[in-house]
Amino acid sequence: MADDSVDRLNAVGVLVRREIEARILAPVIDALGQRFGRDEVVAIVRGVIAGIARDQGAALAESREDTSLAGFATTLGPWTKDNALRLRVVQDAPEAFAFDVTRCRYAEMYQELGIPELGEVLSCQRDAALIEGFNPEVSLTRTQTIMQGASHCDFRYHTASPRE
Repeated sequence: MADDSVDRLNAVGVLVRREIEARILAPVIDALGQRFGRDEVVAIVRGVIAGIARDQGAALAESREDTSLAGFATTLGPWTKDNALRLRVVQDAPEAFAFDVTRCRYAEMYQELGIPELGEVLSCQRDAALIEGFNPEVSLTRTQTIMQGASHCDFRYHTASPRE
């Protein structure tokens, strides 16, 4: 994607983009699910979304000189734009970057649209694929999400070894 396209999309913010996507995809998923089975359609959508996120992570890495965890931490602006996420950083070190999301307007938006079950597919599951594309040496562990009813999301990024 050309830099001007990314700038134009980031001007809108990811929360607005996810709402637009959800408003289009939810009825398409419903219609295809009636014809081919909802579980099968959701599985296909899940795979496509993960592939898109992985490609976006790789494109993000290509646009930056620093693909370390510190470098990744500086990329969160589009996802937090318009107070979409309230974050509490719990660790910021060369080999580990960890934060809790204490408010998620993405989860609120999917709830308001009446499609809370699609929130994980259309948003949450992107996170691991994005970091995989950004830097395959980094892993994400997350044991809970607001989207699935928890009090907070626990993002824990780790590198295999400290970067020098």
